Amino acid sequence: MLKTRVNLLLVHRFLHYAETDMPAQAQWYFDFVSPYAYLQFKRLNQVPPSLDYEMVPILFAGLLKRWEHKGPAEIGPKRIDTYRHCQWLAEDLGIAFRLPQAHPFNPLPYLRLCISLGSTPEVIDSIFSYIWTESPPVHSETGIEEIARRLEIDDLKASLQAPETKKQLRGNTERAIAAGVYGVPTFVVGTERFWGLDQMGMLAQWLAKPDEMAHIASANLSELPTGL
Repeated sequence: MLKTRVNLLLVHRFLHYAETDMPAQAQWYFDFVSPYAYLQFKRLNQVPPSLDYEMVPILFAGLLKRWEHKGPAEIGPKRIDTYRHCQWLAEDLGIAFRLPQAHPFNPLPYLRLCISLGSTPEVIDSIFSYIWTESPPVHSETGIEEIARRLEIDDLKASLQAPETKKQLRGNTERAIAAGVYGVPTFVVGTERFWGLDQMGMLAQWLAKPDEMAHIASANLSELPTGL
């Protein structure tokens, strides 16, 4: 029942912009490779209804390259701790969660598949749930072929290699970088970033009490000098 309510809310927001062609107030940037992005997706019903946002698939590896840092799965001990934390967090939140058969994996085909189908809430939900609840062989052709079959894709190769799809993914990632996004998942509201599942409470307070939160605005903190 909860999943149904979450999806209905996301679909309503998606259709709002599809029908009105109005720009969203905010963006939610994500990559299917991130377990935290999956967990936050399942908690998007906690986002205040007053916030209009769009869900934007991006390539996390592009962020890592731009900001010259490693992802959590590239640091041995941190990789294991990340999986431990996500498993505990999922159980604590009551969210279904199973690691895929290999991680990290190349998310490009999943991101392109999502974009080729319009990045709708239903498509995003289907891909996230497939990767993070069924323990599929996401690192193999079999993995992407199975979710494509479920999504009724007739020509998978054409969908994944379409120039417009590749261009949109690059554009999405460049747009995120231009907004200062360095990790996934991240909400961007105006000039403010809210990185990760644990900042959803901060986002809610920012929206509810903007005057009281003004002292932590990025513009006010960007002038702090470094001591190194």
